[in-house]
Amino acid sequence: MIEGVKIKELVVHKDERGFFYELIRASDTFFGNFAQLSHSMAHKGVLKAWHLHKKQTDWMYVATGKIKLALYDNREGSKTKGELVEMVLGEGLGRKVVKIPPGVAHGYKVLNGPMHIMYVMDREYDPDDELRIPHDDPEIGYDWSST
Repeated sequence: MIEGVKIKELVVHKDERGFFYELIRASDTFFGNFAQLSHSMAHKGVLKAWHLHKKQTDWMYVATGKIKLALYDNREGSKTKGELVEMVLGEGLGRKVVKIPPGVAHGYKVLNGPMHIMYVMDREYDPDDELRIPHDDPEIGYDWSST
């Protein structure tokens, strides 16, 4: 796993009425400071890649649908610099929240949609903190078509 990226398995409480689970608690060591909660929806086949933040940490959760999430460590001095990790998240795959630290480029492709993703950020959105990298960047060399 890329240094600083963490995955939290969620405990699901189910009965005949439905289910309940906690995504993040302020007292959870997995979590940091809260600044913003966002919700995004995308249709099957949509690709959103790559972007990263200089200062912001994200905690991502797929509520419905399914995505292939890819992470690339772009941080100078990181023990895992240049490492690439992919995972599939969403319905039927166990409930997880993924923590993405600053400097880790990330993107996703919607495998099953519509997909709803929620993410908490430790800073309010600042366009000057966000960096974009083309989805087909040769340095990363990731093939988004392999699904």
